[in-house]
Amino acid sequence: MIAAVALLCATVAFVVHLLGGLAANGADDVPGAATGLDPELQRRFDIAQAAAATDGVELRMTSGWRSAAEQQSLVDGAVEKYGSLEEARRWVLPPESSAHVQGKAIDVGPTDGALWLEQHGFELGLCRTYANEMWHFEMLAEGAAACPEMHLDSSGGW
Repeated sequence: MIAAVALLCATVAFVVHLLGGLAANGADDVPGAATGLDPELQRRFDIAQAAAATDGVELRMTSGWRSAAEQQSLVDGAVEKYGSLEEARRWVLPPESSAHVQGKAIDVGPTDGALWLEQHGFELGLCRTYANEMWHFEMLAEGAAACPEMHLDSSGGW
């Protein structure tokens, strides 16, 4: 079923592109598109969202691309929230290391949607990255036989 939905979504996206329905930057006129995201990541998420809907599960992107300033603000907020840079590092990466700033990561919700995506992510080319963040997904590497083992948290990326 997921493969059929994926094929349908890919076909619709191709037809829209042929008809000139996409903006010059590839995202502005697409409902739900996140500015700055890698186009392949956006495509994979769109297919996942449609497949989840077919299963009766709501899946939405809660965060995608972030500017370096936005990412730094999250770091600063985490330091304030957790009381130390050491603890904040478990939850957020600096701008120069963040896959969000590179347009290569998305956060999803609600909880049922994130759980659904973790269960079906590999077949859709999306992998959960951190054990302590059920909402954070990145693209499966081209040709990979499985999603990589999750990191315990983001502290190793500093």
